[in-house]
Amino acid sequence: MSSQKFNLFSFSGKMKVMHLSWMAFFITFVVWFNAAPLISVIADSIGLTSSQIKTLLILNVALTIPARVIIGMVTDRFGPRRVYSLLLGLCSIPCFIFAVGTSFEQLALARFLIGFIGAGFVIGIRMVSEWFPAKELGVAEGVYGGWGNFGSAAAAFTLPAIALAFGGQDGWRYAIGLTGLMSLVFAFIYYFNVTDTPKGSTYFKPKKAGAMEVSSKGDFVLLVVMKLPMYATLGLLAWKLSPAGVAMLSANMVNGIYLLLFAIFAADFLQTFSVNKQVFTGKVPEFERYQFKQVAVLNVLYFSTFGSELAIVSMLPLYFAETFELGMAQAGMVASSYAFMNLMSRPGGGWLSDRFGRKSTLLILTAGLALGYFGVAQIDSSWGLPFAIAMVMLCSFFVQSGEGAVFAAVPLIKRRLTGQIAGMTGAYGNVGAVFFLTVYSMVSTQTFFYVIAASAVFGFFTLFFMTEPKGHIAEVNDDGEVTLISVS
Repeated sequence: MSSQKFNLFSFSGKMKVMHLSWMAFFITFVVWFNAAPLISVIADSIGLTSSQIKTLLILNVALTIPARVIIGMVTDRFGPRRVYSLLLGLCSIPCFIFAVGTSFEQLALARFLIGFIGAGFVIGIRMVSEWFPAKELGVAEGVYGGWGNFGSAAAAFTLPAIALAFGGQDGWRYAIGLTGLMSLVFAFIYYFNVTDTPKGSTYFKPKKAGAMEVSSKGDFVLLVVMKLPMYATLGLLAWKLSPAGVAMLSANMVNGIYLLLFAIFAADFLQTFSVNKQVFTGKVPEFERYQFKQVAVLNVLYFSTFGSELAIVSMLPLYFAETFELGMAQAGMVASSYAFMNLMSRPGGGWLSDRFGRKSTLLILTAGLALGYFGVAQIDSSWGLPFAIAMVMLCSFFVQSGEGAVFAAVPLIKRRLTGQIAGMTGAYGNVGAVFFLTVYSMVSTQTFFYVIAASAVFGFFTLFFMTEPKGHIAEVNDDGEVTLISVS
């Protein structure tokens, strides 16, 4: 770990790595959400139907859930420097394809592949954890996550203006293409300006490539159970792409997707069993054990925090427009107050975790999250717009601080598995978003907010099963030597 003092205005040593990492994450979110603010212009240019537009929006997130898990595995194995650079470079290709696309089929394929860049967040979690000591890790991960996550808001503000500046019906192509160029250029900047660890430090890798390692039979069962919601969500997305859902894939194609998902799940289960054979023979050394329940609790909390954030960002402009009779442009500006809170709230949640402990901070923030959404559910036109905005911003503080506190704890569970743990926890955020948006399509807006509040209450009670990270993590390097890493 670097002993350099934490100074946000520094751009050397560990601070340089953190700044370059959040910039990489920022660009991935700009690319990932580059179509949403331009979708109406794109639809007019290509001649898309309402059903085709919905299909593109679904395809944009379909690949992100498995991608986060896969990228987590690859990051732990090959290091964040190479993986982040490769992801930025490769994902610029479908971005360019989308920019020059002239048919729905081309746009659909490009949007599906671009969803992979949504996994970039996971890589930086491992990178930052390698450079910062435990006492600074929460705020460092918070800055990385909060500032990088702002890329979606930046895309919404800037891309329409860029498209307009280029003029004509095809101005959107230049705006989309520019985001791809940013991703490609920054791939080289990142690769040549960071290293996986400080000089002299060891980069610990999983003992076996593939599925996540666990330490006991009970943890193995819990790992399999925690994978089920991810596959169920992919099945739900497949249904949404069917004629019975909102999109337009044929029934035979959707059935093929279901069959493929089942085959992937079966293969995943077999690989998980193969990697964890030792738990059935009792041959896991005591110093290498960790509690998978820690991961499960953080999954549940990220389901409620980041899952609700993605859902709220999607519906909040329309909610403000309908509740307070605003124009969509004005409603969008007002709703952006929710996303703006990321810049300070997420680092704030990490700082609170560093200062007051991971578990106690999560308990307070999760309770605030539940109360916040309960309060938002009470908003109606009688509140007045300023009070409604204040309530939403207060709620978003607990949501995004909770996200920061979750990822302040993730790197302290098992160092060599940080990428995989971050990948699974991050995937649960997407699972939560799909779940909450599905609920939103079926119930009233007030009930929708109550459901999110109830999920936070459930997360609050799961926290009592979490153990405060303290002491040391034991890892074994390539030479077979045991190293103790401080987590307190």
